[in-house]
Amino acid sequence: MSKRPVVLVVMDGVGISENKLGNAVLNAYTPTLDELLSTCPHTAIAAHGLAVGLPSNGDMGNSEVGHNALGCGQIYSQGAKLVNESIASGDIFESETWKNLVSYCKEKGTLHFIGLLSDGNVHSHIEHLEALIKQAKAEGVKEVRIHALLDGRDVPETSALLYVERIEKFMAELNDDSFQACIASGGGRMKITMDRYEANWPMVEAGWHTHVLGEGRTFASAKEAIETYRAESGVVDQDMPAFVIVKDGKPAGTIEDGDSVILFNFRGDRAQEICRAFDEEEFTHFDRVRRPKVQFAGMLQYDADLNIPHQYLALPPKIKHTLSEALVKQGIRQYAISETQKYGHVTYFWNGNRSGKFDEALEEYVEIKSDVVPFEQRPWMKSAEITDALVEAIKSGKYDFLRTNYPNGDMVGHTGDYEATIIGVESVDLNLKRVMKAVDEVNGILIVTADHGNADEMYEKPKKEGAALKAKTSHTLNKVPFIIYGADVEIAEGEFGLANVAATVAKLLEVDGDEAWLPAIIK
Repeated sequence: MSKRPVVLVVMDGVGISENKLGNAVLNAYTPTLDELLSTCPHTAIAAHGLAVGLPSNGDMGNSEVGHNALGCGQIYSQGAKLVNESIASGDIFESETWKNLVSYCKEKGTLHFIGLLSDGNVHSHIEHLEALIKQAKAEGVKEVRIHALLDGRDVPETSALLYVERIEKFMAELNDDSFQACIASGGGRMKITMDRYEANWPMVEAGWHTHVLGEGRTFASAKEAIETYRAESGVVDQDMPAFVIVKDGKPAGTIEDGDSVILFNFRGDRAQEICRAFDEEEFTHFDRVRRPKVQFAGMLQYDADLNIPHQYLALPPKIKHTLSEALVKQGIRQYAISETQKYGHVTYFWNGNRSGKFDEALEEYVEIKSDVVPFEQRPWMKSAEITDALVEAIKSGKYDFLRTNYPNGDMVGHTGDYEATIIGVESVDLNLKRVMKAVDEVNGILIVTADHGNADEMYEKPKKEGAALKAKTSHTLNKVPFIIYGADVEIAEGEFGLANVAATVAKLLEVDGDEAWLPAIIK
């Protein structure tokens, strides 16, 4: 084995685009990245669509599928594609979980759906929700309630009414004397319910009070809630305060004993905490006030090792032959670090949706606690603290392969704040220089890449010339950089994606790869 350590840096959300308008990557001051691109072997690799197992090249990549691909060297059916296949085959409706949910609530209870109401195809898709509602009616469910989380992050930032009107029209066509479906509650995805990595449990508590208890500001309809909040403060969808719909003076859909509940998001990071609130007997993160006796399930199992949730509708991809496992078998010492917002990406998702380590003696995982503040207010996030620890680990000589994720380009990019995102990108660039220096000191090799685009397009493309610029908060379809520093190598010919990185790492470490992996990016 080579004595040269290999360090992999994932600049989350840093895609490649030549369009300067709203490009917080191209327009930021990035002397380190500029130096790497002008002096090192590099190429652009795909981080979306078919390259990461999504249904088409029109589907934006995301951090979860991106890190799955980086960490396993293969392409698996993911997220929407996985659910699409399960619905199309009917397997999802033949599952024991679906049958349990329907039988539990169809006589006297209500079937509740909680999830992101959009077609962004990153956390959820409205077509999945429609298919589940339609089948529920066909199987005799009498009452359905939707608890709609508003997106504005993976879709245009003020598009919520499009999805509300679509689902209400869909339900109206199904409603009759034997079946009634309506929206019962909602709120913005960054205000309630969809926290991740235990960074902000009060978000989940707010969602519990809204969806389960029916507590909060009340409105006659979701449309009224959205229009009222916008008129009062100009708030965008993802930051919309919670709302509860009332009918005849009462909440339209509190969650009660005898009901069934489905979290219809397919992406796992922002799904796990609300699952735990429903599933766990001993739960201490907030006072649930009451815990209704329900049948609860997720669209997928978001963490198989931790059994979150206990029940799920579509079987997750069984990711085998991961890079971490292959390296452990060859005695390679590994180190993974990020802050809370992306810690799970360099561990759980990297390892094929698997919690824990393959070998306690050979792997070390470090989490830097994220600040609980809006990212645009502190766009440097924990980049310096991550770098402090990473540099120390590199210099220690204890590890052969080290990996990290800097979340700034993605997390700040999602706020839609262009100026703050520039600072976030510059913060990563500043710290990347420190990593390069540490790599030089140990005669190491540095790989710099990204898991998907985001900061590279901060404005929606104007529909007509002279139109006001509108913030873009979603990921992009752009390729991402792949750079190798400190090694005299040549980029191979061909089209590459994130799944080609694992074999490349093994080649640089001079160890055996796995025959299941896609080929390396270098000759």
